[in-house]
Amino acid sequence: MNAKPAGERDLRLDFFRGLSLWFIFIDHVPFNRASWLTIRNYGFSDAAEIFVFISGYTAAFVYGRMMREQGFVVAGARILKRAWQLYVAFVFLSVIYIAQIAYVAHNFQNPLFAEEMVTLHFLNRPEIVLLEVLRLRFLLANADVLPLYIVLMAAFPLILWLMLRAPTLGLALSIAVWAAAYFGGVNLNLYPTGRGWFFNPFAWQLLFSIGAWCAVAGGEWIRMLRESKTVITLCVTYLIAAFAMVTTTWSPRWLNVLPEWMVIFPLDKSGMSPLRLAHFLALALTTVHFVPQNAKWLNSAPAQPLILCGRHSLEVFCLGVFLSYTAGFILIEFSSAVYMQVLVTLGGLLAMIGLAALMSWYKSLGQRPPRTQAA
Repeated sequence: MNAKPAGERDLRLDFFRGLSLWFIFIDHVPFNRASWLTIRNYGFSDAAEIFVFISGYTAAFVYGRMMREQGFVVAGARILKRAWQLYVAFVFLSVIYIAQIAYVAHNFQNPLFAEEMVTLHFLNRPEIVLLEVLRLRFLLANADVLPLYIVLMAAFPLILWLMLRAPTLGLALSIAVWAAAYFGGVNLNLYPTGRGWFFNPFAWQLLFSIGAWCAVAGGEWIRMLRESKTVITLCVTYLIAAFAMVTTTWSPRWLNVLPEWMVIFPLDKSGMSPLRLAHFLALALTTVHFVPQNAKWLNSAPAQPLILCGRHSLEVFCLGVFLSYTAGFILIEFSSAVYMQVLVTLGGLLAMIGLAALMSWYKSLGQRPPRTQAA
């Protein structure tokens, strides 16, 4: 990303974060052919990488300036306040999501709704499950990127402090933590299975930290890389090669034409496979090269719904989790015809846009100057 003048918002961040939220919602709707429109079918990485990277970048850009001007204590307190807001949203979302799943499983005797982790453990021991939710040890499918974000933000005061003073050292330590997670299996455990987090925070912190490093210290590096024809050519070549390899997963018989050493799927998403990380970084650098900050289309009407959603990512994400399960319920219980898949997808996206627009309107009310009384 280019350095921005003070007060100027980089619309690319909002646009692509909004796009990642749309993709996450679409990908989480089961039996949805619209998922062929998202990036997960055309490369090694997916929308989760976009969301985490941009979250790290924007957090460092916003709180980095605050830490420089007001010190560690004030900035750290603001960061932890944000982490607390994320935590409250996670608890609220978990309770609503569990209630939704339990209600559907109880009233519609369809085994597809009976997610064992929810129905078996929550309905039998709700007090234990709710306690584990508070401890971030009971994480629901499709919502587990939010607790990852909570953990990363809770640790961010120290990460940002180090990035501002010794960015190279900070990035090196982040890589070391990722290596311990990827090669050593370091992770947090979940209740009741004992398995690790799907989004291993010790691994995914690397992408978050790379985003933060880009915001506070990587501007010159990014400028040199995106202006290098050799680097961009290598990035595009890698993206094309990844696409060619992913196409082999579209049909099992295509795997027979590949030599055994090229059968690399599935890539490790939980531990942030190096191939996934490299794919996202190549995609991000290529995007920055071809989409400048002052791209006119970012101010066009079609881009505004995505930008709106990106500016209210927490609320839109939470709604998307609820809507994805609702859409899946409709497709399973009533009809999975293509027209219904289109309807639930469009309906969900419109609801997310509507919520973002409502949040923007509420925010604008607080910014309006009070009316003066007539004499």
